[in-house]
Amino acid sequence: MNARLDHRDPLVFDTRELGRRPGAMKKVSRTVPAPADLGLAGVIGVPEKTSVELKLRLESVMEGVLVSGTAHAPVTGECVRCLEPIGRKLDADFQELYSYPDAGERFGGTPADDTDGDEEQDLVLIDEMFDLQPVLRDAVVLALPLQPVCQEDCPGLCSECGARLMDDPGHHHDASDIRWAALQGLADSYAQDGGQDHVSGAEGGADEKQES
Repeated sequence: MNARLDHRDPLVFDTRELGRRPGAMKKVSRTVPAPADLGLAGVIGVPEKTSVELKLRLESVMEGVLVSGTAHAPVTGECVRCLEPIGRKLDADFQELYSYPDAGERFGGTPADDTDGDEEQDLVLIDEMFDLQPVLRDAVVLALPLQPVCQEDCPGLCSECGARLMDDPGHHHDASDIRWAALQGLADSYAQDGGQDHVSGAEGGADEKQES
């Protein structure tokens, strides 16, 4: 069985005014503090306890209460290209049916709170109340970008020094041909070690000739 809901929770809503009368409707506006982890962890999301503005439409239907609405909230994150902080507003729309506990029996099925692993049946009215948090969380996550950027044409960071290219459009590094880089390395090594040995060897050979 589902646990009882706390009517003091700002994301719990009471539907008793609808009275199980199909067609009855009620509009609700409420500002609530954002729950923890409302978004994509480590990428972008709604900061915990910031204000989330909810506008809901509760409509009584045969099976339960149809909840439609919009959540308006600030989101923060980090650009995946240049790692700059991102801040913007988000509007997330949702619509879900919260079933009456006895809806399954009334319509020839199983009780709505007997989930049997069916996640959709977890949305059940308990004592004529419902918890919006799981619906809100799903709606926000679906509305967020998986790869947030500070702007669409963000060029990101320099692959060599990590400089933010948006701040310096002309940023570049003089690059030598990698085919010559190895030869240059050998030449430098020769100048430091091998060249000296070769000269010494040549001088030794000349001395031997003179002695002979």
